[in-house]
Amino acid sequence: MLTKYLRAAMRGAKYELLEEGGYYGSIPGFEGVWADAVSLEECRDELEEVIEEWLLFRLSRQLPVPVLDGVDFVVREVA
Repeated sequence: MLTKYLRAAMRGAKYELLEEGGYYGSIPGFEGVWADAVSLEECRDELEEVIEEWLLFRLSRQLPVPVLDGVDFVVREVA
C-alpha cells in the first residue's frame, strides 16, 4: 500500500529546468514537498525520498494525507 501511494504521488510530480542549471521538482497538493538537484534523475530520487519522509511524518502525528489511487491512510489510535 505504501509503495502504491508513493508511486501515485510521483506520477503527479512536476519538474522545471532552473535558469542557473539543475532541476526543481514538486508534487502539487503536497505542501512543502520539493527537491532540487543537478540532474533530473537526482531530483527525482530526492523528491521520492522527501515524499516518503513527509508521508511518514504526517502519519506518525495522525495528520491527514491526500487520498491517491484509492489509497486512504486512516490512522486510528490504539489503546
